Amino acid sequence: MPDVGEGLTEAEILKWYVQPGDTVSDGQVVCEVETAKAAVELPIPFDGTVHELRFPEGTTVDVGEVIISVNVGGDEAPVAAPAPAALPTPEPEAEPEQTGRQPVLVGYGVAATSTKRRARKTAPVAAPAAPAPAAVVPAPAAVVPEQLNGHAPAAARPLAKPPVRKLAKDLGVDLATVTPTGPDGVITREDVHAAVAPAPVAAPAETPAPAAEAPAAPVAVAVEPGARETRIPVKGVRKATAAAMVGSAFTAPHVTEFVTFDITRTMKLVEELRSDKDMAGLRVNPLLIIAKAVLVAARRNPDINASWDEAAQEIVLKHYVNLGIAAATPRGLIVPNIKDAHAQTLPELSRSLSELVATAREGKTTPAAMQGGTFTITNVGVFGVDTGTPILNPGESAILAVGAIKLQPWVHKGKVKPRHVTTLALSFDHRLVDGELGSRFLADVAAILEQPKKLMTWA
Repeated sequence: MPDVGEGLTEAEILKWYVQPGDTVSDGQVVCEVETAKAAVELPIPFDGTVHELRFPEGTTVDVGEVIISVNVGGDEAPVAAPAPAALPTPEPEAEPEQTGRQPVLVGYGVAATSTKRRARKTAPVAAPAAPAPAAVVPAPAAVVPEQLNGHAPAAARPLAKPPVRKLAKDLGVDLATVTPTGPDGVITREDVHAAVAPAPVAAPAETPAPAAEAPAAPVAVAVEPGARETRIPVKGVRKATAAAMVGSAFTAPHVTEFVTFDITRTMKLVEELRSDKDMAGLRVNPLLIIAKAVLVAARRNPDINASWDEAAQEIVLKHYVNLGIAAATPRGLIVPNIKDAHAQTLPELSRSLSELVATAREGKTTPAAMQGGTFTITNVGVFGVDTGTPILNPGESAILAVGAIKLQPWVHKGKVKPRHVTTLALSFDHRLVDGELGSRFLADVAAILEQPKKLMTWA
């Protein structure tokens, strides 16, 4: 499992595109995995024949774990991942081979190094055994723990990946008391959960294990008739979103303001634009005009587009707008953003919104598309909700919730008439945005949508 960066320590295998016996070539995509950021496809860096898939679809695997072995021909080392740990043992001089290409995905090359560190900690008194891990370099890193288990004393430090050690620390579990069930005697997450409590807690903790075989959380909802509870593992994008929202809610002091107004003229503008030849073939809806109104209001109130640098104790003003659009997907809530949205014309903004939504629905949003956002719009109105108090996307100073647009009685030109009415809610970080700035920005967005001609007078 390659290191995709950004501090991610695990990924879930969503789908295998190859099976044992299939021929693969360098650069061919062999599987799709879901990290805490997005679903991505992984290429293979070999030419050869698939020997073994180490994990089934739906399994969450730690970074650095061997997930596939390939027979590249001639050298049998890549196909010997499961068992022949003894093969490289008689050749402790094999260290120079470390400089060659390792049998791992996407050039990931830290697994062997981390394993050697473990060897020094596991058997500090067995000096002759130290070179053994280096000798295993030609084979997948998963072979090394077998040798370590063969040489380490019974009271040695338990074998576990860093994420598993962190989990054990958080739960107060001593790894020395845990019985390992993973390959090569490695302690797994399930082992740690099972050790939390012997009777009442262990059984529920094991319940999510079968669900881990499912490709996505919604599949786990299928339960036996009469079941009173269903446990769904929190992982991938949903897990990362939960952590980010908790961090944001308890780090940034949130303030939310609301404005309810007549959006009838914007609805008429939407209808006119749909028949405009310059917008032919483009998707035109109220969200497009709302996004444009946000960009114009941000230009009039540039301090709304900022972030808080805690380490430097500075406010970072952004002279560009990467406009995030919150999107609900089967894997959870994601917020891809339109880069440099402030510089786009209305047709360009329409194309960008369409591409963003289509990519999110297909589950193909890349991690890069979700980085660097400066302001977010979340459209809860599509669910018939009047408004809400949204939580800030981490690293941003404000988020706008758009409520449902409904026909309501409204005083217009001195008479009560049916008009299209909606409510906007603006949540902002009160460290960056005071009440005056937040109010002026929100009022500007509402004014533009109430009188769309301001798109020309204020642009």
